Amino acid sequence: MILMMNRRKTNNTFLSYIFQLIWFFLSMNVGLGQNQTSEIKVGVVLDLNTTFSKICLTSINMSLSDFYKDHPSYRTRITLHVRDSMEDTVQASAAALDLIKNEQVSAIIGPRNSMQAEFMIRLANKTQVPTITFSATSPLLTSIKSPYFVRATLDDSSQVKAIANVVKSFGWRSVVAIYEDNELGKGLMPFLSDALQNVEVNKSAISPEANDGQIQNELRKLMGRQTRVFVVHMESSLGLRVFQKAREIGMMEEGYVWLMTNELTHMMRHIDHGHSLNTIEGVLGVRSHVPKSKELEDFHLRWKRSFEKEKTSTRNELHIFALWAYDSITALALAVEKTNFNSLQYDNGSASSKNMTDLGNVGVSRYGPSLQKALREVSFKGLAGDFNLTDGQLESPKFEIVNFVGNKERIIGFVNASSDKTKLGPVIWPGKSKTIPKGWEIPRKKLTVGVPMKKGFFDFVEVIKDPTTNKTTAKGYAIDIFEAALKKLSYSIILEYVSLETPIDYNNLVCQVYDKTWDAVVGDVTITANRSLYVDFTLPYTESGVSMMVPVRDNENKNTWVFLEPWSLGLWVTTGCFLVLIGFVVWLFEHRINTDFRGPPHHQIGTSFWFSFSTMVFANREKVVSNLARFVMVVWCFVMLVLTQTYTANLTSFLTAQSFHPAAITVNDLIKNKDYVGYQGGTFVKDILLDLGFQKNKLKPFYSAKEAVELLSKGKSNGIAAAFDEVAYLNAILSQSCSKYAMVEPTFKTAGFGFAFPKNSPLTGDISTAILDVTQGDEMQEIENKWFPKKNDCPDPTTALTSNRLSLRNLWGLFLIAGTASLLALLIFVVLYLNEHRHTLCDDSEGSLWKKLKVLFRTFDEKDLKSHTFKNTDVHNVSSPMTEHYIQSPSTVQITPRPPSLSLNMEFELRRIFLYPERRTLHYTTDIS
Repeated sequence: MILMMNRRKTNNTFLSYIFQLIWFFLSMNVGLGQNQTSEIKVGVVLDLNTTFSKICLTSINMSLSDFYKDHPSYRTRITLHVRDSMEDTVQASAAALDLIKNEQVSAIIGPRNSMQAEFMIRLANKTQVPTITFSATSPLLTSIKSPYFVRATLDDSSQVKAIANVVKSFGWRSVVAIYEDNELGKGLMPFLSDALQNVEVNKSAISPEANDGQIQNELRKLMGRQTRVFVVHMESSLGLRVFQKAREIGMMEEGYVWLMTNELTHMMRHIDHGHSLNTIEGVLGVRSHVPKSKELEDFHLRWKRSFEKEKTSTRNELHIFALWAYDSITALALAVEKTNFNSLQYDNGSASSKNMTDLGNVGVSRYGPSLQKALREVSFKGLAGDFNLTDGQLESPKFEIVNFVGNKERIIGFVNASSDKTKLGPVIWPGKSKTIPKGWEIPRKKLTVGVPMKKGFFDFVEVIKDPTTNKTTAKGYAIDIFEAALKKLSYSIILEYVSLETPIDYNNLVCQVYDKTWDAVVGDVTITANRSLYVDFTLPYTESGVSMMVPVRDNENKNTWVFLEPWSLGLWVTTGCFLVLIGFVVWLFEHRINTDFRGPPHHQIGTSFWFSFSTMVFANREKVVSNLARFVMVVWCFVMLVLTQTYTANLTSFLTAQSFHPAAITVNDLIKNKDYVGYQGGTFVKDILLDLGFQKNKLKPFYSAKEAVELLSKGKSNGIAAAFDEVAYLNAILSQSCSKYAMVEPTFKTAGFGFAFPKNSPLTGDISTAILDVTQGDEMQEIENKWFPKKNDCPDPTTALTSNRLSLRNLWGLFLIAGTASLLALLIFVVLYLNEHRHTLCDDSEGSLWKKLKVLFRTFDEKDLKSHTFKNTDVHNVSSPMTEHYIQSPSTVQITPRPPSLSLNMEFELRRIFLYPERRTLHYTTDIS
């Protein structure tokens, strides 16, 4: 019995162990199951009563379902805690605070728009709770610089390059940006202006609460401007109302251009049951490209089936924000799975007595830092395209350029983020036009043209006011050119001339255009770099440059030494030296064989000088019998021919074309002498003179041609020594006073006169082209002759008044030729002479070298009886032919022949020659002693 009882007890114990073991494993399984799926709380803040948010929330729920269906083994599960922001910024902030403080969510999805997002981003930064937005696109949110802000949608600034490419591809130079007056609209404007650097960007803000009347009034203001290109950036509901009012007042007709930004382009087809597309016919749009995929088509079908269960008036179509919402949840689920979720709690907020509000006591998430790091590393291919984050911002895809025609959308081109060029297809513009709009149009009103009120130089521009009608008219050289250019345009412009009551500075005139007070400034306005920063100038219509005008000296009684002017001092000295050299060389060659170059020393010197200097006028009568002398003279006569001709031409130039020359030549002379100089008051010429180094107290302004002439006529002491002004003004003065004044160098470069228009005004290019047409035709000459008739006795203004003396540098080649020829001939003569008397040099009986040289010099001074000039007795006397005809009495000529031997001392024979002219015979007597 006891044994039986022990067996039963043992069995019961065994069974109890079995049951305990089974319970243990069951408990383990339950525990393991709980650890495998951890719950991650995620808050959602949306305007739940709007169709937009309903569509996005459906996508969010489908994204969670699809994700965990595709990844059943993931250890985490996101649970959504949805809050309604009620289309209010404060309510959105309160909803986010409730989710963080009461639900202690690990992340927040939302909010709907950029206005609601700003506070939520700052709250997320404080609590370290990542906030993911798929619909807040304002670039201003990036400036908060919170690492816990993740933008899973495109920043609006990413599209400005595509907008700029469209504008530039059609050549439009001015646009009007119509934007919503809140964070959404204001955030894009700086980026749009930067992208359109060479395009004028005007802005027009419309309040989100504006009624139809206010919208219409703003559009009518824009209609009165010249620009016809409008870039619209606002939410779709407000954008539709703007387009409806634009169509009502006639701004959707031919000639207008409308370009919508990304969000508006995506959303227009989703409102008003798609009928809004008829309202925007001919409009262009820029939108992000969504690549087609099988997954997107499948999701679209499933989303339709899911959304059709709800009663809604919206077209059952997905928009881009619903796709970004889907991808945002997918990215968050991937990031959650990669993080360590053991610390999902919050650290307690500050318990300071100063922080009595809920915001002050809010906790800080321990899980947030690791989650935001994992989010930035997520990368996958989503429904909207590649999902890659750079600095918490979704990378930009390429953009589509869409043309709305009827109720259809035509993609006419693509723009890549890295491309600066866009190739677009044909466009149907508003009014069903196929002609590219020029982007501007002169409204049906007068073009207000400002003209300067001047004290003088009325030939350029003069303002005339009718005292009866108070109507302002203008006339002058500049006005005629401007009106002639307007006639060349293909469209008509009605002008209204205006001017300030008192004369003003030209820079202030330009400011009137910059401030939009006037539509243009026409007159003698100089194009400068500083003024070009504020306005655009047409091409210049006058000669450019600033020059100097001075009185001319009367040289009628002061030209005593004018004959020396054609040559420089160096050329005169060189010519004189060569004349002496040539005379000496010819004497050297002719002395022994030509009696014309013999006689007493003073006679020989005179003959040599006379012979060389007479070659200047080719008046020499002496014969040249030596071949070497003839060679030298041929070369020298050629040199003298060139020298005399150039001298004659240059002297003629000085006596005719330059019968007058200025009293001052250089600016440095004026500065050095501290002379007074004049300039036209109110112009930039004063700044040029100060930069050159003129003292301010040495500058005197003048305001008319008459004042300039009066100052110059008073001279340096009481007036001015020179007048500085633009070439056009100086030419106007010289056209009437060319005999008294002259324009001299230097000329300081300027761009000339031009007409000023506002920056990027379309009229600038058209009128510049018309000015070219006018200036290149006969009409320009007629206008110049009308206002600046030239006197017949005026010299050519292009004649240079600077010195044109000839210097040695101009003619040194001639002297090189003459010198080389003389040196070569002299060398040949010396060689021949030494060779002829080599026995004297080799004879040792003569003694020293000095004695031998003395003998050679003595021999050189004698006649060379071996020369052919002395062999014929009829021409033994080779004197000038003048001797034979004019000597009437006998003469005696003593000739000492060369002795037979130079080493012997003997008396030479004396020959007497009796000349009987009447018989033409010679008698010789010879005495030998």
